[in-house]
Amino acid sequence: MLSMETMDRHIAPLFPGLIGVKLVEMTPERVVAHLAVRPDLCTAGGIMHGGAYMAFADTLGAIGTVVNMERGKRTTTTDSSTKFIGGAKSGTTVVGESIPLHRGRTTQVWQTSIRTMEGKLCAVVTQTQLILEAPASHQPEPPQQRAGAQ
Repeated sequence: MLSMETMDRHIAPLFPGLIGVKLVEMTPERVVAHLAVRPDLCTAGGIMHGGAYMAFADTLGAIGTVVNMERGKRTTTTDSSTKFIGGAKSGTTVVGESIPLHRGRTTQVWQTSIRTMEGKLCAVVTQTQLILEAPASHQPEPPQQRAGAQ
């Protein structure tokens, strides 16, 4: 299983790192992360933008899927449903908790609750992740085909 440090290094240069996702817990049963609500993630009213909620939740569901899938696989989101319940103000931090509703061989369904640090529910996101074979370019070469292998 990937460590949180490895996952953090993997996501840091990508979109999740750009928006500021900080992993707190990562197990096959639960993924928890924090996201600072910065002005550039907000609407004109200083409230976290709906797209930021969705991107945060999508990241956590994808990480949960990666933790649960076999080597040589990859994942992509096929659908996502978001219920906006409350707002998070600029200058605060939200906590996302993603749990699996279904962990199958070809699909996984994750539900993410996003709350303020005080526990106020802001959004609930349910998403389906499709599990696919990773392209050959993303899989390690068999030992006998590596350069210099005898």
